[in-house]
Amino acid sequence: MKIKQIDSLEVLDSRGKPTLCTTVYLEDGSRGAALVPSGASAGSFEAHELRDGDKSRYFGFGTLNAVKQVKDISNHLIGLESNDQNKIDNLLIDLDGTKNKEKIGANSILSISLACTRASANSLNISLYEYINILFNNSASKKTRFSIPRPMLNILNGGAHANNNIDIQEFMVIPSDKFSFKDGLRKATEVYMHLKDNLAKKNLSTTVGDEGGFAPNFESNQFVIEEIIKSIEEKGMKYGDDIFLGLDCASSELYKKETYQMKSEGNEFNSDEMIEYLMDLVNKYQILSIEDPLDESDWNGWKKFSTKANDLQIVGDDIFVTKKELLEKGIAEKVANSILIKPNQVGTLTETLQTIDLAKSNDYGTIISHRSGETEDTFISDLAVGVDAKQIKTGAPARSDRTAKYNRLLMIENELYP
Repeated sequence: MKIKQIDSLEVLDSRGKPTLCTTVYLEDGSRGAALVPSGASAGSFEAHELRDGDKSRYFGFGTLNAVKQVKDISNHLIGLESNDQNKIDNLLIDLDGTKNKEKIGANSILSISLACTRASANSLNISLYEYINILFNNSASKKTRFSIPRPMLNILNGGAHANNNIDIQEFMVIPSDKFSFKDGLRKATEVYMHLKDNLAKKNLSTTVGDEGGFAPNFESNQFVIEEIIKSIEEKGMKYGDDIFLGLDCASSELYKKETYQMKSEGNEFNSDEMIEYLMDLVNKYQILSIEDPLDESDWNGWKKFSTKANDLQIVGDDIFVTKKELLEKGIAEKVANSILIKPNQVGTLTETLQTIDLAKSNDYGTIISHRSGETEDTFISDLAVGVDAKQIKTGAPARSDRTAKYNRLLMIENELYP
């Protein structure tokens, strides 16, 4: 499975911004390609995304430099065994030589890393999730088998993902784990479709945000929650039993001058007041999961919230950015109890798997996640299955960049449980 050739080109993501697609060709005729996503609501500690900065092309968001970096470093990889993932990823890290992948760019590096993974799986003629499971178990503290993750569907968008007045960035419906994946997905999709009808009846916008969720204006975050619960119950489902609700506050986007600015409601909270506001939502509406309840720098607030809401799934995204060293700090300081996993935040599959292993070894939940600027690549679906992540967050059941992930999981479920 030696690498014969690596090629890359500039392509577009779901927001029309350039990204790159890299293909790895092996000597046995196999190949694997990977497209890299990009986030709008990004943590400040994420690995560096290389952009051209040339305002005459794509407003400076071009990725021709990233493509060039892939081609320039490909000679270092020719002749290596594609299935030696650790060696390839560590070589890429060494070639970059910076703390945050600022030279080559995490998008360039990740495209090679994931393309090698897919090429190796194709060479072995096995499913990608099977191959990822082999890679993970080769070094994992706890060996694992496959599982189909529980979907978290962002059906109403706010914050940085929509041009509306809603502060909270994502309102997610989460089907009960008592359902199969296909049945849970169906129920959640029916809620989404019924919500559209209800919004239309109120003359509210049913256009969608970056992740496929509806993006109307609402009087408050509470009104959004109540509208979603209404749609659940009107479809004959029991809220808090059949369907649950999760929130992504993306609080780093709300944090200005050491206060949390909830502009749609005219509120400005300090850390303690933000905690109380969220706890009121949790208690009133039986919220199952909250992501990024506080700013990435507000570690004391995170500690307080993690103590107060210990029965809640508390998910760290911006505060951890898929990095092992930040998760280690979180574990030591008892911050959160779950982590969002986004491979492009760290830049290689090897580093991603190491962070997942650390989370699992310390009983932290793992949620594999898309980005707001997505592609049709379904790698994260196989990743969620291969590492037994239990949960996946990949947007509304709308837009092919989102439904591609759900459809891939339906196919895998049919393979594993025909």
